Amino acid sequence: MVARFIDDIRRSHYCGDLRASDIGREVVLYGWIAQRRNFGGCIFVDLRDREGIAQVAFDSAFTPADVDRLPGLPEAEGPFWNPEQASQAYALADEARREWVIGVRGVVVHRGEANINPKLATGEVEVRVAEAVIFNRAQTPPFELKDEISTDEELRLQYRYLDLRRGPLQRNLRLRHRLSQATHRYLSDEGFLELETPHLCKYTPGGARNFLVPSRLSPGKFYALAESPQLFKQLFMVAGFDKYYQIVKCFRDEDLRLDRQPEFTQIDIEMSFVNQDDVLRVVEGLIFQIFADCGAADLKSLYPTGCFPRLGFAESEQRFGNDKPDMRFGLELYDLTDLIIEHHGGGVALLESVAEKFKDGTYRRAVPAEIVKAFVIPAKASLSRAKLEALEKGLREIKGFKGLARAKVAADGGWTQSPFAKSISAELRSAINQACEASEGDVICFQIGKPGTVNAALSKLRLEMGKRLGLIPEFGHGGQWKLLWVVNPPLFEQNEDDQWVAAHNAFTRPLDDHLELLKSDPAQVNCYRYDLVLNGVEVAGGSIRLHDPEVQTRVFRVLGIEDEQARSMFGFLLDALRSGAPPHGGIAIGMDRLAMLVSDGQTLRDVIPFPKTNQGVDSMSKAPVWIEPDQLAELQLTSTAPPRDPQPDQDD
Repeated sequence: MVARFIDDIRRSHYCGDLRASDIGREVVLYGWIAQRRNFGGCIFVDLRDREGIAQVAFDSAFTPADVDRLPGLPEAEGPFWNPEQASQAYALADEARREWVIGVRGVVVHRGEANINPKLATGEVEVRVAEAVIFNRAQTPPFELKDEISTDEELRLQYRYLDLRRGPLQRNLRLRHRLSQATHRYLSDEGFLELETPHLCKYTPGGARNFLVPSRLSPGKFYALAESPQLFKQLFMVAGFDKYYQIVKCFRDEDLRLDRQPEFTQIDIEMSFVNQDDVLRVVEGLIFQIFADCGAADLKSLYPTGCFPRLGFAESEQRFGNDKPDMRFGLELYDLTDLIIEHHGGGVALLESVAEKFKDGTYRRAVPAEIVKAFVIPAKASLSRAKLEALEKGLREIKGFKGLARAKVAADGGWTQSPFAKSISAELRSAINQACEASEGDVICFQIGKPGTVNAALSKLRLEMGKRLGLIPEFGHGGQWKLLWVVNPPLFEQNEDDQWVAAHNAFTRPLDDHLELLKSDPAQVNCYRYDLVLNGVEVAGGSIRLHDPEVQTRVFRVLGIEDEQARSMFGFLLDALRSGAPPHGGIAIGMDRLAMLVSDGQTLRDVIPFPKTNQGVDSMSKAPVWIEPDQLAELQLTSTAPPRDPQPDQDD
């Protein structure tokens, strides 16, 4: 019987594709039993496949004499109806249980007005079964495979192949497919070539932590799994492939969270003879195409010019406290540093100490060691002191955070509930109220400290208040999609040892009028870097690259990489740049993140078929696993890890 359903009568439709227009048509369906209901003589099965669910009916009382009451049913004497097959089909349905894999042959009929299920796309019809087969039986699943379940995620990850049968994950992966196809189609039409780059690469220090792969043929040496195709795609430009792309798997051995996985997929793009505007235009067209093909939104109505807004990095940090602002709501931050300096601290000792350091030259306004910023909680939030303290407690995980200073604005403009209320001058208090546009009942939250700490705390507070005040549109509502380019950030930043490191990577070109600052003032060097932000999430990042080997060498020197070391680490790149490298630039789009946002997923695990946990573990296969000593010996390696857990890594 199985051979008949595979060789002779092949599947004609997917379950979720049946509609009223199919009434009277003979169909063959394959799928899994999602639900089974026995009404004594008639058994209804919800048959599920990747496209959805169709109701199929096994009726023990159904006979050839019933043919006339089913419009469109083929003649009883024809090949469609065989009483013996129908009886066997009913017995099969009586035996079958959830998640058994079956095939059915039958006719599509109308359910009847009283039995229509408006929740299903197939809810007007059902299939009256004439013949059926069991492809395979299934043990009882460890959890129900419903769309909405409360099962612990760890259990679902352990049985991921079952979890993937559920409607939400099926829909997410189909959307991911459409996203991928839109990318291939758009970039191919734009003249890009899909080219591959190696996964096994040379390890170079700096950047993200790499996964290392020992070489058996070169004992003691290691490959690094590519964290990005960065250098190879630049080499494609040198080779003359002026428009490159690939959808590529990348690897980073980093601490994980909801929006990170150790292996992830990015849409990688590089172009020659372009400037920043050229790259942004290509990506904007691609995002428009993806949103249209995925049915997410008509971006043309939201952005009729075909372009997304742009915001300078410095302005983004000043107004929103980070370089990936959620633009779906306002509630901006206020930089009060200049105001504090102008009023010499206004009688508040803490503020006076900040002003004094700027006055005596300890601080530079261009790169201040400390700043004073504020965020206003609107009066309509009606937060009690206890709730305000709870908000503040949530900020204490931020490194360097020491607490918020607050002031509630009274009707006359005075302050209450503030440590500054008695000491601050009326002039500075009034100036702050005006600068913050604060009125009666508003609570002004102050932060004083290093820019990174201040911005991190207030931007987190801003996002929390946006949620509490209901300012963030729900999925599927108007105003939901806000895209923004954040451009031209600093090329360098200082680490905890006050050493210069690349803010993003060492291959980004400085702004043309900042080249002379490389030697004299690296802190002031901004670059041709651009990040695409969607609803407060960075979904893409790229830059115009350094194609001049001399400027590349100067950047390495700022980073403390002297010429000999640069030759050892990046000799092949420097040689390539000296071999006629064209001006070029590119971008990488986080495909997983983009799919998560477009599908309204909560984590990357919602759009990755077989993801890792936050501990980097594959709960299904139990990877990573211990390696036997003889395998390590073959690689001339030994392990200094503690003795292995006595429990087996995998089930027997």
